Amino acid sequence: MKALPPGSTIGVLGGGQLGRMMALAAARLGYRVHVFCPDWDSPAEQVSAAATVAAYDDAAALDAFAASVDAVTLEFENVPVAAVERLARTVPVRPGARVLSVAQDRMAEKTTARDLGIPVAPFEAVTSDTDLADAIASIGAPSVLKTRREGYDGKGQRIIRKASDADAAFADLGRAPAILEAFVEFTSEISVIAARGEDGETRTYAAVENRHKDHILDLTIAPAAVASAAIKQAEEAARALADALQVVGLLAVEFFVTPEDGVLFNEMAPRPHNSGHWTIEACRVSQFEQQVRATAGLPLGPTGYHHRAVMRNLIGTDADRWADLADGDGTLHLYGKAESRPGRKMGHVTRLYAPDRPNWPPKEAELP
Repeated sequence: MKALPPGSTIGVLGGGQLGRMMALAAARLGYRVHVFCPDWDSPAEQVSAAATVAAYDDAAALDAFAASVDAVTLEFENVPVAAVERLARTVPVRPGARVLSVAQDRMAEKTTARDLGIPVAPFEAVTSDTDLADAIASIGAPSVLKTRREGYDGKGQRIIRKASDADAAFADLGRAPAILEAFVEFTSEISVIAARGEDGETRTYAAVENRHKDHILDLTIAPAAVASAAIKQAEEAARALADALQVVGLLAVEFFVTPEDGVLFNEMAPRPHNSGHWTIEACRVSQFEQQVRATAGLPLGPTGYHHRAVMRNLIGTDADRWADLADGDGTLHLYGKAESRPGRKMGHVTRLYAPDRPNWPPKEAELP
């Protein structure tokens, strides 16, 4: 596909904050964004040229949407694969149905990584009580039982501390198809965002450390202050996954860092990622612009950073401090959500630091 000229329209499946920041990046490059989302007044709709408010299985709405845009991308990986396949009959969709189908299923994710030689914790599929008993016998406890689909921010998973807890954990998850994973003793969690163009060129942003609170990302520290061996292994794994799945766009890959300075694959998302928000201020080309570039068929931009950075999520009522945050040393982003609820991502703030700063990462008093 030839690069889309300025004035073209990029369709975005999903209306959340990732789509909002993507639309803002697209506008800088001269593109319009048309959002497809089932919710009215979504964060992305507020800053986009057009919006279709319809269910993802509304065939007529999908067809009209496809006819109104020049290419389509994702800001949300739980869009039905069938919707992507329908759109792809008319218009390029980047990334496509293949990577989406893998990223929606934890079992498929882990199997894909393992088949590529990427280290993963032991895991087994669980679809019945018999499967669960066999998996516990193989993997043991402690372990983690996760639904295969749609869990995020700690939802859809239960820790099994002893084998006798397994049945109750499975019942809590509604006995939905699941995956049992060995419990990982890790020193930190990191992620790498790989950008891959239509021509197969792949670039990675710096590996970052992610710190969570109540299973939700709290802080991202860029770059990660972990062993170079772990960073190299994580970057190589992210590239291998992006190439194997023929991603056009972004692939964010999360890893556990082990006490031996190795990494274990955790999960991936074929879209901009919460742990990449720091790139807006700290990189010449942000993750959001990179996604737009790949979708539009433009060359990828540089992924290096000109400043180190720390990003903090604003969860629930954290965003009520917006006046103080706007007057601080960080850059404030609010997502236009009308109601703050516990666990809801309302915005984020990023603080920049000198690229050669010693004593990294900063102490608590210096964080945003």
